[in-house]
Amino acid sequence: MTVTRPTHDVVIVGGGHNALVAAAYLARAGRSVVVLERLDHTGGAAVSESPWAGVSARLSRYSYLVSLLPARIVDDLGLRLTLRRRRYSSYTPDPTDPARGVLVDTGDARVTDASFHRTAGSTAEADRYRSRSARVTPLARTVFPSMTEPLPTASALRAALGDDALWDAITARPLGTLLRDSLESDLVRGIALTDGLIGTFSHADDASLRQNRCYLYHVIGGGTGDWDVPVGGMGHVTAELDRAARDAGAEIRTGAPVTSVSPDGEVRYGGTDAGVVAGRLVLAAVGPAVLDHLLAAAGADVQRAPEPEGAQVKVNMLLRRLPRLHDRHVAPAAAFAGTFHVNETMTQLNTAYTEAVAGRIPEPLPAEIYCHSLTDPSILGAELQEAGAQTLTLFGLQVPHRLLDGSDPDAMRATLLAAAERSLDSVLAEPLADCIWETPTGAPCIEARTTADLEESLGMTGGDIFHGPLSWAWREDEADAASPAEAWGVDTAHSRILRCGSSAARGGAVSGLGGHNAAMAALALLPGG
Repeated sequence: MTVTRPTHDVVIVGGGHNALVAAAYLARAGRSVVVLERLDHTGGAAVSESPWAGVSARLSRYSYLVSLLPARIVDDLGLRLTLRRRRYSSYTPDPTDPARGVLVDTGDARVTDASFHRTAGSTAEADRYRSRSARVTPLARTVFPSMTEPLPTASALRAALGDDALWDAITARPLGTLLRDSLESDLVRGIALTDGLIGTFSHADDASLRQNRCYLYHVIGGGTGDWDVPVGGMGHVTAELDRAARDAGAEIRTGAPVTSVSPDGEVRYGGTDAGVVAGRLVLAAVGPAVLDHLLAAAGADVQRAPEPEGAQVKVNMLLRRLPRLHDRHVAPAAAFAGTFHVNETMTQLNTAYTEAVAGRIPEPLPAEIYCHSLTDPSILGAELQEAGAQTLTLFGLQVPHRLLDGSDPDAMRATLLAAAERSLDSVLAEPLADCIWETPTGAPCIEARTTADLEESLGMTGGDIFHGPLSWAWREDEADAASPAEAWGVDTAHSRILRCGSSAARGGAVSGLGGHNAAMAALALLPGG
């Protein structure tokens, strides 16, 4: 079957959350749009699942919190979402003495000061920590509003910020310099550095500045840098986006794996209702490596970019109760309500990077944890809520995909799970295993999801949650922005194909920005736009 004329204004390849955002905007504008998704459901990594048979807990298995989803997208699409702010920003036990730790309580500065005093010997570091946070707030207020507009130039944002020293500290020098200049404690420097390493294989002094770009996106969300909990889990976010797209008239075909994409807009797909569609434009909500494969399958000449590489392991668990802490000044419900940092001093994070480069799984494994159910118990069934059960999500850092390449997936999953448990146990007053809920058959409710799992189940090459290196949230002054695709940061080597996912400029995380910005470019490019 050959398509000689467009069947749709836009064909969207992939059905993740960005694809749904784009489909909703385009359909609301009266454009004909079809979404083709390989799986039997939409949402990609931003879904909720029940990992354990017979247990009524729905977890966000791959993604976790919302920071970069703009209110504009929520309002434009009429999404019925509730995002709850967490009172406790973080808790970080001292790895050398877990009986003390830093609790950052956004509701009570005295509690924060007292924890800094116990851990660092004075409240001076608490003042420095607050000053460092306040120092980057103007950057968030300047950059975040631009995320739903065409890419500004670097010089325009720099001028709008009005702080050349801060601009240079973020964009011209490794993040470690800023953190050493503003903080004195290795422990507290590590708290800040983790914002530059989530899903990013890097270290404090990396000259490539990939850690700086990751840090930028973590501290600008919502104009404040806060990370919020989606009530109902990430699956509710996807469900609302799916509803918005369908209500607007978008056609969504699941179980429809795309097999090829031609530069002129022809898209072939398999599945029960295999066929061919053609779009005036194609939006690729898949990574560049996947798009290259699909283009090559259509006979197009492709200059393949280096394959991306993720660098994280995610551990999902359901507990009978929260584990006890060595620190008697902090209640577990406070410690786990925010981000719980485990073995994440700056020195430990940098050493873990060095170990991974040498081909070893870091020991101890740097990790951070949060408890969704403390803020939003709705993800648990009534029986679990009544029993006092809680979820925990652990995000292990500095685990590049290269460590898993060629290994047995099950064996490596078990190895990484054991490493994560050892790391967490090192700062707890009791073994994590004593707190794990069990299924009706006696199996422990704990699982590890690796970069290999992301590659296999979601088609994310190398398990990279960003689909490749993050870009800055602006364009260089000399960069071409003549076409709408370039202006919005969604261009590819083919004029009829736009990036629509995490690989788009400003497209990482659960933000919808890749979809919004691709839709804006598409509307400008389509006839009558």
